[in-house]
Amino acid sequence: MLSSTDNIIKLAWSDKVSFEEIKRIHGLSESEVIKIMRKNLKSKSFKIWRKRVTGRTRKHEKKRNFSSRPFKLDDYV
Repeated sequence: MLSSTDNIIKLAWSDKVSFEEIKRIHGLSESEVIKIMRKNLKSKSFKIWRKRVTGRTRKHEKKRNFSSRPFKLDDYV
């Protein structure tokens, strides 16, 4: 269980991994991840993490603005 908890914490700290992806991998909702982080991190570390992920679009797939064309061809001509 410890290695699973460590992996969840690493994924939660990562800017590139969304809460939805954590749910697909470990079956944990965002609120469950928050509880794990609160329980296993020092108080100051938890506050820093919460400040980083609150409102961050990269942590929430639904808030991301996906584009079929990530850049304009005109920019490179």
